[in-house]
Amino acid sequence: MTLLLPALQSPTGPAASREAVRFGDLSLTYGRLAGASAALAARVTDAGRVAVWATPTPETVIAVVAALRAGIPAVPLNPRTGARELAHILADSEPTVVLAGPDDALPPALEKLRRVTVNGWADTGALEGHGADGAGEAAPLAPAAVAGEAGPESPALIVYTSGTTGPPKGAVLPRRAIAASLDSLEDAWGWTGDDVLVHALPLFHVHGLILGVLGPLRRGGSVRHLGRFSPEGVARELGSGGTMLFGVPTMYHRLAEALDAPEGTTERDALAGALTGARLLVSGSAALPAHDHERIAAATGRRVIERYGMTETLMNTGIRADGAPRPGTVGPPLAGVELRLVEEDGTVLDAAGAIGEIQVRGPNLFTGYLNRPDATAAAHTAGGWFRTGDVGTVDEDGYVTIVGRRATDLIKSGGYKIGAGEIENVLLAHPGVREAAVTGEEDSDLGERVVAWVVAADPDAPPLAEELADHVAAQLAPHKRPRTVRYLDALPRNDLGKIMKRSLHAR
Repeated sequence: MTLLLPALQSPTGPAASREAVRFGDLSLTYGRLAGASAALAARVTDAGRVAVWATPTPETVIAVVAALRAGIPAVPLNPRTGARELAHILADSEPTVVLAGPDDALPPALEKLRRVTVNGWADTGALEGHGADGAGEAAPLAPAAVAGEAGPESPALIVYTSGTTGPPKGAVLPRRAIAASLDSLEDAWGWTGDDVLVHALPLFHVHGLILGVLGPLRRGGSVRHLGRFSPEGVARELGSGGTMLFGVPTMYHRLAEALDAPEGTTERDALAGALTGARLLVSGSAALPAHDHERIAAATGRRVIERYGMTETLMNTGIRADGAPRPGTVGPPLAGVELRLVEEDGTVLDAAGAIGEIQVRGPNLFTGYLNRPDATAAAHTAGGWFRTGDVGTVDEDGYVTIVGRRATDLIKSGGYKIGAGEIENVLLAHPGVREAAVTGEEDSDLGERVVAWVVAADPDAPPLAEELADHVAAQLAPHKRPRTVRYLDALPRNDLGKIMKRSLHAR
């Protein structure tokens, strides 16, 4: 069996009493989590596949860890998924069991599955107040729960993509890919068992579940989940022993806004001190605007670092803890990952600064899309490179800058290739702009014209379109100026805070 979580195999002594996960006032030690997950694993070892109702709770952690220890794949389900999409995911992945907490109200689509309630640990006091002592006896995993082989290529998780170009596809993530990505981050970030990770990310996706929960557990460290994100929660947990913070740009934007309060304000100063004392501030899932980078750095003296990954590839690149932060970039490829840029015709681009599609290869890649050999083949080249669909550049030092998605963020206007991201950063630096997104629209003269979607800082007095266009042209180049500006009350975003640009086009 490939041990993804060796610290949970049979913790004893001080290791058993170390806190593994904390959700608000509820805490699980390694001893309790080991015993609870082993008991649950024994109940589902013959399930084939299990669905996990992935709420931000300790029950979700126990359920996923139990599936991993039983050697069977888990399908994390977003509790906010609509009925049609949920029905597709269940029909595609065919789980026989759903793991859920005792208080979870499940939708009708899940009624046909056998429900296993994740509360067997309650009788043995597995959940403690986070100041509680005593870990209890850790239960080693019963032999019956490892009846099947769980080698490096065995599927650990089936995570469904966002489905922006059709029904969601199930990315089959083997144990090998999870281990490789987490170990490459250990190398890049100096991640150890002494680290205490703080985050409020959803637990049905790669960022929150694999990096944010399995990452600390693989290292033998701990994770404190906020449940719901708030600057006050971040200040509290980082200020009381947290060493690392994971977030998405919308979260860091809220932190930057909180830091804009006058010095001497109790809440602002507590947050600034907590962020300053953290060992690592990491942003991912989308590009962090330069304006927010600078505001956080000015208030704390600390730089947020970025990394780049996908559901299908897990982690590809990352700024090293001992490297140059370089805001706007996502760092060089991680250990074991190969990365290249290619033109639309497949020509490999070698020149620094050239814009092309990012392709990656390495042990971090998924096995393929469940039940979709056609899509799996189309996503790979003959040489085994995965076509990310993202567009970027690579500088002389190997640092990667993401321009955006090829389908929505690369604008071909007047013979130029224009990245939406750099225009968005300039717009966000304008004092009259609160949020901004840039897309391309068909234009009979230019091929595509640059369109800016803007949420004004003051809705009653938005900046003029001409003012914003001139602002961009002065900072970048005239051909990058928005030809059209559209004003919105808010930008459409998904659960990870990514702007849904296809929804903008639909408007």
